[in-house]
Amino acid sequence: MAKVYLINTNKNNNPDCEDEMLQNQKCSAYYTPWKYYIDTIEANDVVFLYSSGEGIIARGLATGIVEVNDYEGNENEEHYMNLNRFELLNSPLPAREVTAIIREIAGDDFDIQWNQTMILLAEHFGRKVWQQITRYCIH
Repeated sequence: MAKVYLINTNKNNNPDCEDEMLQNQKCSAYYTPWKYYIDTIEANDVVFLYSSGEGIIARGLATGIVEVNDYEGNENEEHYMNLNRFELLNSPLPAREVTAIIREIAGDDFDIQWNQTMILLAEHFGRKVWQQITRYCIH
């Protein structure tokens, strides 16, 4: 069964990271320990790219192949994975809406700590978020 991840685009630390992820249709993480989180993603896992202050801005399916790049002049500090079926959303799905979608299933006590590099979501939560994006955020 595919896993579902929310991956922060690192916009607050370096806006170029988000631009590169979108242009190259990939998800990335930088430096230890965060870069190793990318290594846990498997082929066909669902990836939502999350931009701080905006919400989910893109989605795709992981290739399962981890790539490594230098970052900010430091050797092998970016781990990334290309995303198949990559789609840039016409309008972001804000964090509060993602939380509301999941609370419809999980109840009002459910919350997401959005200030993380990578967040694993239950598959049925991810399916509902995917459906919401398909209905309202991609034209």
